[in-house]
Amino acid sequence: MERTKILLVDDEPAMRSVLADSLSGCGYEIETAESGTEALRKFPAGGYAAVITDVRMPKTTGLEVLKGVKKISPQTPVIVITAFGTVNTAVEAMKEGAADFLMKPFALEQMEMAVRSVVPPSLPERGEAPPAEKLTEPGGGRIVTRDKKVLAILAMLERVAQSKSSILIQGESGTGKELFARHVHRLSNRSSLPFVAVNCAAIPHHLLESEMFGYEKGAFTGASQRKLGKFELADSGTLLLDEIGEMDIQLQAKLLRVIQEGEVDRVGGHEPVPVDVRIIATTNADLLQGIEEKRFRSDLYYRLNVVPIRVPPLRERNGDVDLLSEFFLTKFSRQNRCPKPRLSADALALLRAHTWPGNVRELENVIERAVLLCVGGSITPADLCLEEVTPPEPRQDQSSEDQEPAAGQGMTLRAMEKNLIFETLQSVNGNKTRASQMLGVSVRTIRNKLNEYQMENLW
Repeated sequence: MERTKILLVDDEPAMRSVLADSLSGCGYEIETAESGTEALRKFPAGGYAAVITDVRMPKTTGLEVLKGVKKISPQTPVIVITAFGTVNTAVEAMKEGAADFLMKPFALEQMEMAVRSVVPPSLPERGEAPPAEKLTEPGGGRIVTRDKKVLAILAMLERVAQSKSSILIQGESGTGKELFARHVHRLSNRSSLPFVAVNCAAIPHHLLESEMFGYEKGAFTGASQRKLGKFELADSGTLLLDEIGEMDIQLQAKLLRVIQEGEVDRVGGHEPVPVDVRIIATTNADLLQGIEEKRFRSDLYYRLNVVPIRVPPLRERNGDVDLLSEFFLTKFSRQNRCPKPRLSADALALLRAHTWPGNVRELENVIERAVLLCVGGSITPADLCLEEVTPPEPRQDQSSEDQEPAAGQGMTLRAMEKNLIFETLQSVNGNKTRASQMLGVSVRTIRNKLNEYQMENLW
């Protein structure tokens, strides 16, 4: 079976190797180029279904690669990788027709999902036996579970899959909400048609409208050609609105109209374009609280919440820690071409006792790390490097009047920042969206900071 071919462009050997291994494991054939010049030389005769390029490269930049690819083949999707602090470059890339962009640092899962949203991996040829496993890894396959609550959710989704009704999937970060959305699409009568995912939190608000609804040539400076929006790209298929709670409230009104009328208005367009799209929305935010705080429209909420799904966190899925751990052990031992290690009794007990604030995604990362670190074929508690990230205990030796000023004495700015984030999260019962508003930063910043603190404790 011939696999879908992708050209990966990056001047850093380590990044090329990691991304190539990850995407190869998803069913793609990856060819690499170590410079923009080499990429533009390879592209015309390569037969590539997509291109992934870093922006900052010597001589020929990623934006020049993007422009060169679009000049030769306007329909070929290009995913651009940008670094923090280069938002203007990301905006320029989108105007030049980039299919998506990822901000460094990003998880491999984000890249895999971004690639799948623009070009699916090769399907088995007719007559070829399907994979023997019924349960495959998060990000690309079915859901690994034996939990009764999750099995009940899957049964419900199977009953509604053939309809066009909107589905709202709520749950904590890392529970696999997008996986449930893809499960619905796979069971529906639209399974052979497009599945398009939009991360409402990752795209700047001023770009999201043109990304969702598209634009006409000349609609704004830099709009050198017509660009179809995600709704048109998903026509006849399924559109996933990931992290819908992060969408700007002004854009929510336009989204509601598109859902109700079944047509989109491109930016700079003169007449509406009809679309037939099944909407699935996901969020880790409390949308009802968002309605109370005037951050989310109640009419949009009730329009999306036709079929409500709440994915339970991993700490509530009895037995799935054992099942998922074995699954990820198999996955990463194959991926790293090493014998599959076993979990020692102490390591398994530690996994069962952990509260998993990062849910399935956290467990996957823990097992991947353990596979790499273990010696002698057995994973010990030390190999898991697993510790809880908990807020610091308040000091008991001071009066309440003196406590706040003393907290900053002799502390680094980073330690003060860490304490402030934990204290704010504690005051809002762990609601990251509310904490981000109180601190004046994005939810993404809160998540990144918590991940940093956890890695400090792990290592």
